[in-house]
Amino acid sequence: MLGLALILALAFSPAAAISSYLITYAEYKKHWPENPTRARKLALNFALATFIFFALMIFAAVMIIDKFLP
Repeated sequence: MLGLALILALAFSPAAAISSYLITYAEYKKHWPENPTRARKLALNFALATFIFFALMIFAAVMIIDKFLP
């Protein structure tokens, strides 16, 4: 069952991180047009946090489902 969690995490976590990066970069670039490197750095921080969050939530969900469902 952990193999399934790994496959799901590798499939959906990068998609969520890319979406997070694109959205936050566009917003920060709009608010700080004179400093795109700051916008890029903050967007990368959010993307990394999103990747980690989604991966952990997928592993937690699979472990809970595996424990409580036969």
